[in-house]
Formats: sequence, C-alpha cells, structure tokens
Amino acid sequence: MSIDFRNLNTLWASILVETLARLGLTTAVISPGSRSTPLTIAFAQHPNIEAIPILDERSASFFALGIARKGFPVALICTSGTAAANFYPAVIEATQSHVPLLILTADRPPELRDCHAGQAIDQLKLYGTYPNWQAEIAVPEANLNLLNYLRQVVVQGWQRTTYPVKGVVHLNLPFREPLAPIPQNNLENIKAQFNLADFYLATGLNIIYTPHSNNINCNIHNEWKTTKKGIIIAGLAQSEDPEKYCQSIGNLSQLLSFPVLAEALSPIRNYSPLNPYLISTYDLILRNSQFAEKLVPEIVIQIGELPTSKELRNWLEINNSLRWIVDRHPENFDPLQGRTIHLRIAIEDLSKHIKNPDIPNKITTDYLDNWLTIEEKTKQKVAETIEAIDYLFEGKTAWLLPQILPPKTPIFIANSMPVRYLEFFWQPNTTQIIPYFNRGANGIDGTLSTALGIAHHQQSSVMLTGDLALLHDTNGFLIGNKLSGHLTIILINNNGGGIFEMLSVAEFANIFEDFFATPQNIDFARLCSTYGVEYKLVTDWQQLTTLLNPLPTTGIRVLEIQTNRHLDALWLRENLKQFAE
Repeated sequence: MSIDFRNLNTLWASILVETLARLGLTTAVISPGSRSTPLTIAFAQHPNIEAIPILDERSASFFALGIARKGFPVALICTSGTAAANFYPAVIEATQSHVPLLILTADRPPELRDCHAGQAIDQLKLYGTYPNWQAEIAVPEANLNLLNYLRQVVVQGWQRTTYPVKGVVHLNLPFREPLAPIPQNNLENIKAQFNLADFYLATGLNIIYTPHSNNINCNIHNEWKTTKKGIIIAGLAQSEDPEKYCQSIGNLSQLLSFPVLAEALSPIRNYSPLNPYLISTYDLILRNSQFAEKLVPEIVIQIGELPTSKELRNWLEINNSLRWIVDRHPENFDPLQGRTIHLRIAIEDLSKHIKNPDIPNKITTDYLDNWLTIEEKTKQKVAETIEAIDYLFEGKTAWLLPQILPPKTPIFIANSMPVRYLEFFWQPNTTQIIPYFNRGANGIDGTLSTALGIAHHQQSSVMLTGDLALLHDTNGFLIGNKLSGHLTIILINNNGGGIFEMLSVAEFANIFEDFFATPQNIDFARLCSTYGVEYKLVTDWQQLTTLLNPLPTTGIRVLEIQTNRHLDALWLRENLKQFAE
C-alpha cells in the first residue's frame, strides 16, 4: 500500500494502518461514524486487511472478540462519543479472558472538548484500568518526526496486546476537519522527505513480535511425588493448541497417578484418549456426601481458572486442601482464598520440566481407583437415564451434542444454564470439538456477535444458547451478510431465565416471573424472518441429530428447541443428586 498524501488526516491514518499491516494485523472491525472517517478509509483501502463494517458498536466489539479468540489481535474502530462506550462490556470480557484487542477510538481535537461541540465525551482512560496499555495520539501534523512518533506508538500498542499477557490496548485519536479525503496542497514538502522503505526497514517492523517462551526452572515439589491422594483440576481453557494442552495434563496425571477433574469448557473431555484418568461427572459425584468425604485430596493441582461447578468450589473451600495453581498469567486465580501456591507458568511449559528420569512413574492408587470406579458408574447412570428421555428436556441437548456434531466443530457456549448443562452431561469423547465461551465476566453481553466472530473464516460452527442471551444481542444478526462461513444456533427456548429457577429467589412467586425469569414471549420464527435467517423448529431428538451432521457451510441458521423451564428445573432438583447414589 502507498501512503495517502491527499490530506493530513489521510496521511496520518494510512501510516497507522500500514504500520499495523506490517506488524501482522489481518482483520479490522469498523462501526460507522464521521469522526473516524480517516481511519475507516485507510483500513477499507488496505489490500492486506479485511475490513468488516458492523452497525452496532457493542455487537461489533464482541464480533471482534470472537475473531480474536483464535489468538491474534483484531483492530476495533469507532467514532467519537458514546460509540466508544458501547465497547466497554467487550473490553472487560477481553481483559478477563486474555483476548488481544486493539481499540482505536476517533475523537474531537482538544479545542472542541468541554464546549458542547456535539458527540464529544471524555475518552481519555475511558475503559479505566482494564486495558493493558492506553494512550492518546497527538493531533495530526505534517512533521516527519511526528510520523516517526506515530509509528512507534502503534508498534508499542500492538506489542502490548500480547505481552506480557494478551489483552486490550486503547489508542484515542483526535482528528480535525476535513475528515473526508479532500485533497490539500500543503503536503508536498513532507511527501518529498518521505521514503517508505527507509521509514519501515529502519525499525524492523517486518518481524512480527512474539514474546519469548517462559524459561522458569520448575521441579515437581516433593509433595506432588509422595502424596497418595492428589487431584488435578483442569479448569476453563481456550488453548491455542488444544491437543498439546490436553497431552501435557495427561502426562502429568499419569506421572503422578492423579485423576483429572475436567471442566466441560476445557478441551480435555473432547480429547479423552490423552487422559486415561479423566473424571467428567465430579459435580454429580460430589453431591453424594459419602463420596465427597471419601475423596478429599491431600493436595490439588489447579490448571487455570476453577471450573463453573459450585459443588466443586464448595467442596474445595470446606476441605481447604493445599492447592498449586498453574497458570502463566499474573492474576489471582483463587476466589476461595484458600491455601494456594501460584506457579506462573503454562502447563505446556511445566510439562517440559517434569519429564525427569529421576521421577519414576507411580502405580495406580486406591484413591485413584475409587475416583475411576465411581466415575464409570455415574457416567453409565447418566447415559441410561438421559437416553430414555424422549421429550424435549433441555439438558439432553448437552448430552447429545458430542455424539452427533462433526469432528473438531467449534462450539460457542452461552452463559447461564447452557454452560451448566455441559458441566453436568457433556461426556468424554474423541471428537476434538473446540469449546469457546465468554466466562471472563460471566455475562450474556454480545453472545451472538462473539459466536459469529468465532465462526468467521472457520469450520462450520455451532452456538448453544438460551432465549434471553440470544435476545440480548439480536443486532448480531446484522453481521450475517458479512459472515464468511456458517453458524448454527441451537436455541433452548424456555421463555425466560432458567438459571433463576435454580436459585432460592424462585420461591418468591410474587416477584419472580416479572423481575427474574423475565419471559419475553417472542416468536423466533418471525424474528428470524425479519433478519433473513433460516429457521427450523425442532420437535424431536432424531430431527436435531439429522440437522447437525453434516452442518451447512454458509449463512446463519436457528434451530429452536422449546422446553419447559419449570419442569426441567424440577427434574434437575430430583435427579442430579441421585446419579451418584
């Protein structure tokens, strides 16, 4: 791309965009607006960057988040004013989930702030402490030193999206008029001084920045080697190399003879041959007080964040076993405030250090055998019970999906009940299905838009969601004509917030329906028709099976499963504890 010397703003924006392209940026998500015109034009015209226009800023930000979950930074651009504020929920999620986003907000110049000029708010440090780094860029000038400055700030911003941890960087960019690419004749001098090759080659920007691997010299603590009652908890994980992640945990598990309690949102249940000591039904097992007491560990190795399961968290909190938390990020991963030791290293790197010939393989222990025996019997009971259910019980969806989805299908799991049904019923398998989720802040913001971002340029994908999470982000359907790929939405419609049926507030009938369950009584067939989205009402499990394998290759499709949240909640209360009896 050549630098755009038509006017000062096009020069400034084209330098910024070309710098990002040379650093490796491939995708920019742009919401429309006037003040951001120079940025929009520069991104739209760059031949090596896919520029995707999205109307709604909140939807745009979660779409960008979904794309960036694949591991590489995405640029997110908007105009001045409250447009930038609509990015905030996605900023929080990206920060807490360690997803690399580079946010570029256009702004009024200083002389048009605090004077009611219109569409002007205080955008400095707009996202508080959530960004890894944030800066305001100078107002554009035709000065070679300032162009060098602009380039270096962009390089710094790019690097800080991935180092020392992945996250958000916010650059605020004020522009004066003219915002459109109207030619100006005062740039001839700077154009004569400018040499594109020297400008970039002098800084080595053709090399994409990657942080060095962690070189921590970490040996297994003696307690790991000598304990007879230890467990590994594999929590929430979105690994860039799922197979390597699962293999590393499997190696550690077999070396120590520790069972692996694997969260359904980690890839481990979908790579079950790599983990022969896999425990998937721990939430159900720990509801049996005798088992919960019998299986208390001496030490716990926690990989990443704790799983969703409240039963597991309560059990760990009550027993307060020593916990080693293995994760390379600097945050505190212990919401239980227990006896914990943080090892700031990725499990894949730790695995390299523990392959020590001085540490012999341990033999199977009675403690491990107990876990495996109870797991097998509980899995069998779950399978027998749920397979016999012929009506549309929403929990059966999570049990069926790993049996019927094509191998390696990316699946986005909405918050509230879908993630909990996976925890209960997603059985170990060999499909290598890739789970995605927004559990950083545990919210339902941007559910559809995130799923569409994940599906973009990827294998045909699936989203499992409830009705309220989908309705909260219906503007995401506007992304449909930009989607390259396919997303099937499995919509569990129980007309309200099923998660609240599981809480004690459900007993207060006078306020429960209107203020907690909040049924919306939406005709989803008509809603889909409005957006031009394919719709099918699923009436039995065989129909769902047929519709999910094979998956379409283009477009968006909604498969609605209508359920009764009152009866399903009653079923859960009556059956969950019984599975491990």
